[in-house]
Amino acid sequence: MTTTGITEPFGSHAAPAYPTVRTGCPLDLPPLVGELREERPVARVMLRDGSRPWVVSRYSDARQALRDPRLSADLHRPGFPFVSPVQKLQQNEDLPVGSLRMDPPEHSRQRRMLTQEFIVKRMQRMRPEVDVVVESLLDDMIAAGPPTDLVDAFALPLPSRVICKLLGVPYQDHDFFQKQSCLMLDHTAGVERVLAAREELRDYFDRLAAHKASHPADDLLSRLIAGQEVPGHLSHDEVVGMAAVLLVAGHETTANLIGIGVLNLLEAPDQWAALCEDPGLIPGAVEELLRYQTVIPTGLPRLATEDMEMGGVTIRAGEGVLAAADRDPCVFDAPDRLDVRHPVRRHLAFGFGVHQCLGLPLARVELQSALAGVVRRLPRLRVTKPLEELNFRHRMNAYGLFELPVVW
Repeated sequence: MTTTGITEPFGSHAAPAYPTVRTGCPLDLPPLVGELREERPVARVMLRDGSRPWVVSRYSDARQALRDPRLSADLHRPGFPFVSPVQKLQQNEDLPVGSLRMDPPEHSRQRRMLTQEFIVKRMQRMRPEVDVVVESLLDDMIAAGPPTDLVDAFALPLPSRVICKLLGVPYQDHDFFQKQSCLMLDHTAGVERVLAAREELRDYFDRLAAHKASHPADDLLSRLIAGQEVPGHLSHDEVVGMAAVLLVAGHETTANLIGIGVLNLLEAPDQWAALCEDPGLIPGAVEELLRYQTVIPTGLPRLATEDMEMGGVTIRAGEGVLAAADRDPCVFDAPDRLDVRHPVRRHLAFGFGVHQCLGLPLARVELQSALAGVVRRLPRLRVTKPLEELNFRHRMNAYGLFELPVVW
């Protein structure tokens, strides 16, 4: 193996440091990912806290991992893999973390409470509202004129406004919750700052939920309180935890995909031109961008609850697993090349199995609307800095850009 990361011996192989920094092109995955897939598709790696989970890098194994009930999503289990020591703080917290980090049957029970809120038909009915937000943000950008930061002016406020409206969160508080979200996802933030950010966000939703209880409105948080907390199906703290998870997950990943997705397209002029010439390609382009530039490149974490075989390797109970496989050439043609004309239907960007992202239908609507609006109204968009000068989110749980300076 030719990786240059720090290694420590483990069994007959070394355990390379993971995740590795993208020392080459920041739009490409670290070389380690491809090397592991070809040489050791189920391989030990070493995380920053010294733990050694398995990385599963072939598509068939990753799908198996994400749907296998023997692999737990419960982050409170001893040995659960965390990409950074800061993330591991969650393991020792008593605060509710939402169904995202639970196993059935409790996961199934809580997920059912939200399923109707995010079904495809309901999200499609929201498309006109999302389109209005897209047009409004682009109107403001164009009126102000170039240059501008596409992340600050468009990619971040779009999903933030949408999830605020859906949840019933006042958008004027966006500076506050975006700051807390950013701190909570920063691998390098100090322990005190992360804990303070989580507590402040929890306190915010504690107060907001109390207000909604006496002043209900037509929003998801009000419906959770009336339909789940009042009858005793959820505690107040569970509602607060669920709302906080929905807010953070509902804007961070989509915002990062919009920013880095546009950058990927602008760095491949033929792909950008194809969308400008044929907007009908946009739904497929969104799926290709999700596959090509998955914003959680380290993989989705799980923990083995019993011994199991995967890819010819024995994974023992109590060992962690990270599943990341959207560049597998056995499934995707020319996987390291972005191609908006390439039909992609089976990527794992939203996960797979019972824990597949609940917000998938909403994210697709937002991404399609965002890309359609930018391509239609700003076909001559261009980035004003070379790739090596852009500020990428290397230290964050969700990969993307802190800013994207553009002109048109």
